[in-house]
Amino acid sequence: MRTRLTYLLPGLVLVVVGAALGMRLDTVSTDGDTTEQLRKLEEAFLIINKRYVEEVRPAMLVDEAIEAMLESLDPHSSYIDAESFTEVEEGYRGSFGGIGIWFEIPDGDTAHVVSPIEGGPSERAGLRAGDRIVAVNGTNAVDIGDDEIKRRLKGPVGTTVDVTLRRVGMDHAIEVTITREMIPLYSIASAYMVDERTGYIKVSRFAHTTYQEFVEHLTSLKADGMERLVLDLRQNPGGIMEAAVEVVDELLEDERTIVYTKGRSVPDRIFRSRRPGLFEDQPVIVLVNHSSVSASEIVAGALQDHDRGLIVGQQTYGKGLVQNQFELPDESRLQMTTARYYTPSGRLIQTPYEDGDRSGYMERKGASMQEARNDLAAYSDSVPDSLRFETTHGRTVFGGGGILPDIIIAPDTLMAPIVRAVHYGAFQEPFRVWFARREQELRTEWDKRADEFVRTWEMTDESWNDFWEVAATSRFNLAITSDPNEASIEDRIFAAADVKANRPTVQLHLKALLARQLYGSRVAYPLYNRIDPVFIEALTLWDDAVALAGVRSTK
Repeated sequence: MRTRLTYLLPGLVLVVVGAALGMRLDTVSTDGDTTEQLRKLEEAFLIINKRYVEEVRPAMLVDEAIEAMLESLDPHSSYIDAESFTEVEEGYRGSFGGIGIWFEIPDGDTAHVVSPIEGGPSERAGLRAGDRIVAVNGTNAVDIGDDEIKRRLKGPVGTTVDVTLRRVGMDHAIEVTITREMIPLYSIASAYMVDERTGYIKVSRFAHTTYQEFVEHLTSLKADGMERLVLDLRQNPGGIMEAAVEVVDELLEDERTIVYTKGRSVPDRIFRSRRPGLFEDQPVIVLVNHSSVSASEIVAGALQDHDRGLIVGQQTYGKGLVQNQFELPDESRLQMTTARYYTPSGRLIQTPYEDGDRSGYMERKGASMQEARNDLAAYSDSVPDSLRFETTHGRTVFGGGGILPDIIIAPDTLMAPIVRAVHYGAFQEPFRVWFARREQELRTEWDKRADEFVRTWEMTDESWNDFWEVAATSRFNLAITSDPNEASIEDRIFAAADVKANRPTVQLHLKALLARQLYGSRVAYPLYNRIDPVFIEALTLWDDAVALAGVRSTK
């Protein structure tokens, strides 16, 4: 289903992890009531610590008290303990000390190397896609979980880690010593030419390296002949506001407001485009969905408010709170809301909330998304005048809870039942088992032949039947029935006619999963996009995107 929107509901959202701001209690001006309440809190802590019937851990009491205070505020303020903060910081910094691999952990198994990072220490040490990490520094690594594997493999740059591997086709373990290096965490998951005119860039998050990566890929695609751009922000959880602003600056003419902030105890700030952009005038389509959050909403909101890009997909998450980190004495952090973000037209994208009501907040958010999807006209009519705004060239847009795309596409309404099951991941686990059966054969045949694989590999009847044999086992319980009345996507039972009609689509999805195993996400995304209904539908909308660009050029 595709719904056209004459009104646009943008919102504005963003999570910014700014520099930690130290603050001493004795430098804060407090009134008498605040001082009294602080003394009350201190007295309660001391009484519990000294008089409770059992011994208590003071650090635990303090952590829980801090978390309880934050729980009474907005839905996104949080407490980050010192250990967890290291991982959070790495995600925004864009690098960490490690061995340089992408991996996944099937249930009950150990880490499988999806791909070594190109040029990284693991690649130089000879690790390959498909290797299983069975021990780290001589300690068993089977069934210990994602976080523990990462903890063991990461460490200070220059230190070494001993990794024990099992490799398909070898009957003995492989021992490898790898020196940890600073490993880049890339923000651009995929960038390629869809056709002779159309470029595609998927931004998976906004970190310190995002802008540099974006410019490099944008420049490369332009050199390849790109005349129009699909910017994919789906599943993007946000990140650093400045990175989002810089990306918008390359798509927007000079001296245009991109986003601004307002808070109680911090100065208002306005962020504008400052320089000639690499792609200011050509058509842009921006893909968003319910998991486009924070910084990704800033990008979509700014481009929509200036009539610069056609927003396509589903309503975004609706998180428009500026958050700063305040360091505490043990290096833990308060990640606390200090201001709100607004789009250029003045819209607040943040979904309304009541302090302390986190469950109600999520329920209202889910209801709003469903209403916008199911009855767009009623949803638009329900928006009060106070939440109606205008874009640069006079289109009506709405604030109050996420960005509503110019064109809404609900992907599962475009899919047959079996394709919906594929889209939502029902085939991933049986695929892994099927792949394990054929891994040695596939890796031997297709090693270092990614381009040829994409062009020529097709699933044979034998492989197709073999896959369904795996899928039909009691562990996965995917079945085919000749009786359409027995078909049930909830029970993973598919009508034979549905399976036959959609076999090419399912096989292409399995090919994309295989490409990810053999070569990584860079090769897999172009294959996924061939069967992604939102992406496919978006490619039919260039007339709309061009018309939007025309509105800008004539006013």
